[in-house]
Amino acid sequence: MDLHIDGNAALVTASSSGLGKAAATALAREGVDVVVNGRDEERLAEAVVSIEEHATGRVVGQPGDLTKPADVERLVERTVSEFGRLDHLVTSAGGPPRLRPLAADDADWYDAFDLLVMSVVRLVREAQPHLIADGGGTITNVTSRSVKRINPGNVLSSSVRMAVIGFEKSLAAELAPDVRVNAVLPGSHDTERVTGPLKRSVAEGTYDDMDEALAETTESIPMGRLGAPIETGDLIAYLSSPRSGYVTGQAIVIDGGRMETAF
Repeated sequence: MDLHIDGNAALVTASSSGLGKAAATALAREGVDVVVNGRDEERLAEAVVSIEEHATGRVVGQPGDLTKPADVERLVERTVSEFGRLDHLVTSAGGPPRLRPLAADDADWYDAFDLLVMSVVRLVREAQPHLIADGGGTITNVTSRSVKRINPGNVLSSSVRMAVIGFEKSLAAELAPDVRVNAVLPGSHDTERVTGPLKRSVAEGTYDDMDEALAETTESIPMGRLGAPIETGDLIAYLSSPRSGYVTGQAIVIDGGRMETAF
């Protein structure tokens, strides 16, 4: 399916690894010029090389910390200066520490809000004039299925990410019809954030091997496996395309059917 986004320009944050990298890869594969971002410059450079293997558009790396307003400004400026336009903004960020409800102190809450919410607010402020200037664009916020079904062992993600959904839905009404705004809510995917703790559990003897660890982890997933990151990347590319031109203000779960009882 031709998504008709060849020649567009996109900024994808936190895209040196994980689902952000998958989103950048999916867009670049469709011919979109993409700025990828991360704090670790060595990892970012490796990501650019990796994404370029699949790209038919240009791929540019721009380091930056999403909790620093000046870095956010530079991300948008670099995209526009490199490509002369900005059509698609994909916001992603690393997750906060996994803590139970009363284990998080004030600093934990403020840090999580700055990383997960204010980074999105600042990015949208900077990007919005450019998204509109080129005849309309898209914003896709990568959050988590935890906004639909909370995880008591990860209270910061479960609580703070809900503000991103409120912002997304408000933006969708405010910016229509020029800019469409949606959110993607991933479940468990084959990323280091999911597999890393499983590897440590194997090393500690909780499981005999990774096959056993994965079998228990995926037992409640109807599809019987972890998601491939590119599957979420492809969804983001679709939401960035005119093929999804009547879709805005939505929060779409992609978790292999794990939330089959949720509406």
